[in-house]
Amino acid sequence: MSNLVDKAKNYVADKVANMKKPEATLTDVDLKKVSREGVECLAKVNVDNPYVHPIPICEITYILKSAARVIATGTIPDPGSLKASGQTVLEVPVKVPHSILVSLVRDIAVDWDIDYELEVSLIIDIPIFGNLTIPLSTKGEMKLPTIKDLF
Repeated sequence: MSNLVDKAKNYVADKVANMKKPEATLTDVDLKKVSREGVECLAKVNVDNPYVHPIPICEITYILKSAARVIATGTIPDPGSLKASGQTVLEVPVKVPHSILVSLVRDIAVDWDIDYELEVSLIIDIPIFGNLTIPLSTKGEMKLPTIKDLF
């Protein structure tokens, strides 16, 4: 009898381990707007849901780094849910105050852009597994607008 129970446990564990899980990619990071308060960037996360039911998103957290320093962090609580059997594009707004940009003057002055590293964690609630965190990361550079672009 115990042999049968062990086989059943192994079978279920194997099936759960090989179950498809949602996959995400960080597709785009762009400068959205420049205002008196600071600079707002917009990151786009593309998430593929393999399940036939929508999956609720618990929260999205982000950390934006430049010149090996953290320049912005934040959390977006309860941003909605993922579409069933399809792809969902999530927009993550990242706000950077001007006071932080002043500390990056050396990097900005050289080539008029901000070299960055963005880390995004997408926390979703899958009924069988519980909360699942999908970590994403990308590096790149954002070109800043010139005075001519603003007017």
